Amino acid sequence: MPDPRWEALADILINHSIKLSEGELVLVECFDLDDSTLPRLLVKHAARRGAAALVDLKDSRINRELIRNASESQMKALGAYELGRMKMVQAYVALRGARNISEMSDVPADRMNLFNVHVMKPVHFDCRIKQTKWCVLRLPNASMAQQAGMSTEAFEDFYFDVCNLDYPRLAKALVPLVEMMENAKDVHITGPGTDLRFSIEGIPVIPCAGEMNIPDGEVFTAPVRDSIEGTVRFNAPTIYQGASYDGIALTFKRGKVVDATCSNGDVDRLRRVLETDEGASYCGEWSIGCNPRVLHPMRDILFDEKIAGSFHLTPGNAYDEADNGNRSKIHWDLVQIQRPEYGGGTISFDGVPIRVDGKFVNPALAALDPE
Repeated sequence: MPDPRWEALADILINHSIKLSEGELVLVECFDLDDSTLPRLLVKHAARRGAAALVDLKDSRINRELIRNASESQMKALGAYELGRMKMVQAYVALRGARNISEMSDVPADRMNLFNVHVMKPVHFDCRIKQTKWCVLRLPNASMAQQAGMSTEAFEDFYFDVCNLDYPRLAKALVPLVEMMENAKDVHITGPGTDLRFSIEGIPVIPCAGEMNIPDGEVFTAPVRDSIEGTVRFNAPTIYQGASYDGIALTFKRGKVVDATCSNGDVDRLRRVLETDEGASYCGEWSIGCNPRVLHPMRDILFDEKIAGSFHLTPGNAYDEADNGNRSKIHWDLVQIQRPEYGGGTISFDGVPIRVDGKFVNPALAALDPE
């Protein structure tokens, strides 16, 4: 009999996240899974609702070879194949293992760009995100436990505690923050190495409570594209396209990144990512993280961007739901944690602090503070 926590997670995914209906098709895309329990349960739960699941199993080492060796015509064929499949389904769930988070680290930049142009953008940015009900999550394994600095057993307990959250309750707790952000015009963020200003006036504000990510707990919008001024230093370690970075610092003028450095990592590669296209040096998202049970970074963005007391700023493509007009083949969430043990910091709306050192000033938002 499966661990009942897997059953609970399957129920959240089918009934809350993608709200699968009778007669619909869901694509369950599995990457590097060591355990088949959750995809098997999703097939079963979909069938119970009169729906059907398509399941695809992928291996990151094989994907690495495909990207490293593919010609442009082959990458176009891969994109066309995956796009045709994505257009067939009404829902999508990505179950991502993480045997080696650096698997793509030695893929040449020009090969990675071919993949972004012919697969990621048309299949995921333009089709999956815009036309399906979707949810993305990682699955626990020993590698993730190691990233988090925990034993495998302790990490599994943490994983289910964080992922099997009462998402309807979280959704209610996010409402006051959404209203506060909708009424705000100018944002000012200060902290170690950070003095940043931008406008969010007129940009929609979107609460996230388990519909598109598991775990969840954030409220996002986007900066007015040309409004960002100043410098920000991110203190959560990050990995992008298989390469690791620490201490990324960005300087903005009129919304554009004019300088980028990092305390650890390949700074030239960092700058090349931000030069992928015109939109890569502008930001398409700004979000406040507020899952009260996620406290520390583990170089996994699905967890790190939800950290209580954090925010993230995203060079690259804007989401349609909160669109500032920025378009890019990249979307890279960079996280700063502002709780005291990470150096503190303040977020102000129109000159009034709304969160100080990771805790909200307004008592109506106390449920979103770290537990």
